[in-house]
Order: sequence, then structure tokens, then C-alpha cells
Amino acid sequence: MNFTPLTGSNSHEGFCLIKTVEKKLTAKGVPYLDLVLADNSGEISAKLWDYKETPSNQFKVFDFVKVRGSYVPFNDVIQFRVERIRPVMPEDDVAIEDYVPSACLTGEIMLAEIEKVIDSFNDEELKTLVRAVVSEYREKLLYWPAAKNLHHAVRSGLLMHTLSILRLAKCVCSIYRFVNYDLLCSGAILHDIAKIEEMQASVTGIAAEYTVKGNLLGHLVMGAMCVDRIGRELGISEETLTLVEHMLISHHGTPEFGAAKLPMFIEAELLSQLDLMDARLYEMHSAVEAVDEGAFTPRQWALENRNLYNHGKSVSGEVVLIEE
Repeated sequence: MNFTPLTGSNSHEGFCLIKTVEKKLTAKGVPYLDLVLADNSGEISAKLWDYKETPSNQFKVFDFVKVRGSYVPFNDVIQFRVERIRPVMPEDDVAIEDYVPSACLTGEIMLAEIEKVIDSFNDEELKTLVRAVVSEYREKLLYWPAAKNLHHAVRSGLLMHTLSILRLAKCVCSIYRFVNYDLLCSGAILHDIAKIEEMQASVTGIAAEYTVKGNLLGHLVMGAMCVDRIGRELGISEETLTLVEHMLISHHGTPEFGAAKLPMFIEAELLSQLDLMDARLYEMHSAVEAVDEGAFTPRQWALENRNLYNHGKSVSGEVVLIEE
């Protein structure tokens, strides 16, 4: 944890996120809070003893707080004993992106680039449709993660994943001139938009759990439903809606991975492949950078249980979206 030691004492203080919190009782019946605190360096189990609940000190999951306390050993594990805790206030002048895992660009920068691409479309129906769907979710898009775990499960991760695929799509279209640029880019922008309805998250950008509809329907189907609803309200043609909806329900490639249909035209196939590519590269990079040069990672179950090798020849140590 990135807590700062206080001069002349054993105490440390800093800003962090409450990842879990539960009110419990000691053996003597005294209330205390059992917490997990997290920042962008990791997480730690914490205890707030002799907890006296008042309207001003009720804490919940994903609260952004300032804490002071000390590190203490417990059963061979270091815990954090909380001495003081309060919500972060404006005068603290801290940005949440500095304390939770976040995308390498701000949501505002990424969304501005995506909207610039939408404005460049020649197909007026696709321009109108995509602009309207993005507008409906604009506020949450700025901080929403792309997943609860695995790829792009960070603040603004959904936009980071979307922009990566969009940039890949633009490169593909510069090579394969027969690909419909507007259609492929539309699919790239909208393919995961329903993750905003699939998962519960807060402005911290950390996903808590899946919604009921998310569990029962999933973001592929929910995305197609959203496009169909908004498209019909706007009077978008049946043909355009069908093409976009097919791209959304097929972008996981096969039924084994949740696709309702196999991709059945070029842009749908490209979207599926680019989506898989970006997700895998993110997961591989995250795994490899966690081990030393010349070492192998533990088995990665999401990547066919492979042990990945860190050859140490990376250009940089982090995922970077290069501005054009």
C-alpha cells in the first residue's frame, strides 16, 4: 500500500478504496469493522476496532477514503489497524485515478477520439445510430471497466478496450480496402457497450458484481437489444440494424464463448478477431510484467493454462495508447 509513514510514530496514512467492509463483533460483543483496503499497488486486510457507528462514519464498498493507522502482524500476515478514517474531501486535492488501477489515458481523452471517428462516418445512418447509443451511456463510459476480472478490469477500461479495437480496425481498413470502414468501426465502438448494463460499478471504475439481466442475458444480447431499441426510435433501416446487431451477438466468435451466431460477414469476423486479439494481449502483458525478466508466469487459466515467458525485450513497461 502506498501509505506515507508519519514522522515520530509507527503510524502511516494515505488514500485508498474500501474494497470490502463488514461490521462484526468481538468475542466480548464489541463492534468492529473488518475491511479490505486497496490502491493501485495492491490491497491489505484492515480492522477498525471499537467501532461506534454514527451517521458520519458509515462506510460502504467503493468509498474513497483517507486512513491513518499502523501495520501489525496477525497469524503471520500483516494487517492494517485503522486509527482514523474519513471520506476523501475536495480540499484533499487528490484524483481517484492515482489510487485505483486505471486506463493509461483519461476517459475524456479516449471518448473524444472515439466521437471524432463517429463524426467522420460517411454512412449517415451509422453515424446517427452510433452517436445516439454512445450519448445514452456517455457519463458512465468515462469510468466504466471492461470486466470484473481479466482484461481491462480497470477504471475507464471499457473505453481503453474500445479505443484499442477502433484503432486496430482503422489500420485493417487501410490494408484491406474491401472492408466497410464505417460498419467495422461501428461494431468496434458498440460491441461492449452493454457491459454498462451487465455489471454494477461505481465512479471508482471497479466492478462489484453482475446484474440480474447481465447474468441472464449477457452484454452481447443486451447490446443488440439496445441498438434495436434506439435504432427503431430513430427510424434506422432494418438492414443497417440487422448488420450491427449481428456484429454484436457474434463478436465472441463461437457459442462456446457466448456468441449467439458465428460471424457471417467480413466486418463481423474482423471485429471478433480484433476483440480477441486486444483482450489476449492485455492479459498476456499483465501476466508477464508481474514476473522478473527470464522468468515464467504461473499458469494462466484464461490463456489455455500456459506459462508465459518474460523475455525482457519489451519496448516499454506498460500498455500505451499512442496518440495519432
